[in-house]
Amino acid sequence: MASSSRNNKKYDVFVSFRGEDTRDNFTSHLYSALCQQNIQTFIDDQLNRGDEISESLVTAIEASAISVIVFSESYASSRWCLHELVKILECKKEYAQIVIPVFYRVDPSDVRNQTGSFGNLFSKLEESFKENPKKLRSWRNALKEAASLAGFPSQNIRCDSELINEVVNHILKRLDEVFRPRDNKNQLVGVESTVEEIESLLGVESKGVYALGIWGIGGIGKTAIARAIFDKISGDFEGSCFLENVREESQKPGGLACLRQKLLSNLLKDKNVSLDIGLNFRRLSRMKVLIVFDDVTCFSQLESLIGSLDWLTPVSRIIITTRNKQVLRNWGVRKIYEMEALEYHHALELFSRHAFKQNHPDVGYEEFSSKVMKYAQGDPLALKVLGCFLYEREKEFWESAINKLQRILHPSILEVLKISYDSLDDKEKNIFLDVACFFQGEDVNLVMKFHNASGFYPEIGISVLVDKSLIAIGSYNKIRMHDLLQELRREIVRQESINPGNRSRLWHHEDIYEVLTHNTVSSLLWIIILKYSSIYKLDMNIFIYARTDES
Repeated sequence: MASSSRNNKKYDVFVSFRGEDTRDNFTSHLYSALCQQNIQTFIDDQLNRGDEISESLVTAIEASAISVIVFSESYASSRWCLHELVKILECKKEYAQIVIPVFYRVDPSDVRNQTGSFGNLFSKLEESFKENPKKLRSWRNALKEAASLAGFPSQNIRCDSELINEVVNHILKRLDEVFRPRDNKNQLVGVESTVEEIESLLGVESKGVYALGIWGIGGIGKTAIARAIFDKISGDFEGSCFLENVREESQKPGGLACLRQKLLSNLLKDKNVSLDIGLNFRRLSRMKVLIVFDDVTCFSQLESLIGSLDWLTPVSRIIITTRNKQVLRNWGVRKIYEMEALEYHHALELFSRHAFKQNHPDVGYEEFSSKVMKYAQGDPLALKVLGCFLYEREKEFWESAINKLQRILHPSILEVLKISYDSLDDKEKNIFLDVACFFQGEDVNLVMKFHNASGFYPEIGISVLVDKSLIAIGSYNKIRMHDLLQELRREIVRQESINPGNRSRLWHHEDIYEVLTHNTVSSLLWIIILKYSSIYKLDMNIFIYARTDES
């Protein structure tokens, strides 16, 4: 009940306070600070109150995720405040509402025990309720319970502004606890150590602004990790902004200007901020800020958005997610974190959450799930897409779908992976397709030698493919490539033509046999087959057949 009710809250925060004590000072400043953080806050501005709280006020309390109780000297002299307090504690018990007490110029022990000047004023109210001991008892119990909760005593903090900052930052963190885990529960599996490692890297002392890059292939989870870190630490900064989908948004008309507007508005908490970079970054130079630039594809995007890191204070932190390592080098990023595929048991858990709505496969689906694991190779995007695709399907569908995946890449996975391929020039695309079709696991020097003969400038081309996470150079100088990227090459070549004989490359033995047997090979494919036959070990029978037919 608590989980479902929290998801439907109208307000983030309800503030209970004694108007004559704090309405025009502490509470008004607290309300302003909460609004600046876009925290939806209910505050009762009625000056004239009756004996009982109104139905609308009861509804507002129930519709809030957090209640902040500002205990001041005459709080307990108001029956209205005490009615609110009782209702708030009922919501804490029934809906797991979070309650945060603030002891404004009163001692928590005086509130808890109704002593001191706080207790004296409560005693005067008691005189009016001698005939209602049950109500008095409920008020005393409520004061004792609320004052026993962890809160913020003002005597421990020198000035109101510092107290308000601490309260607001605490509320931000608690709101993340309430809402964020449900948003990410199906996305973040097996990444706790990654989040902790990156968080520790961001905490290092630096003479200048510390920028960290998160790099990897599309769908590997860069954005999810960056979002988890941002949500966890953004409350420690004076200003923060998560700029999502920089690549996609920057392609729209006026896209970079809109992104800059969002960046400055979020950091400065000013919706009407001017786009004058110099003016605004002068203001930012005095602030500790956290910025995430998500899915950056080129250096010019960062230049347009922020100009230079020199604008920011040394305690500020920048996170950049990208598929292209060269972007990070150009920006002078000191630390690059390479995202890796999920381990098998974490991959199975993530897939199961989408395919079975639990952390493990249903009985009878273990073998099918194992085949999906082999296909996805720990890629979070593929695991989520395929899990959703197979959810509540019969076994016959699973078997057919898995067989189809061996020949045709799922469109949603293709769309994400193809972005990196589309960013290559023609020579780089040819090298990528050649490597994916024929040179997986081969020595990189062999690939260099072959493509040098073809005039493809492989030194540059292969370096670009590595930077864009399309290939990797492993131990013994061997070229490695994620299985899904090999599936990408298959889809790219397959889309060239329905007829295999009109495609630029063939590697599957059935396609090669069909083309050579029926003499449907194109001149382009013919040349490629003969070229690769001399450098790559094709089936000898096919090679002899091709040579014989040529003569």
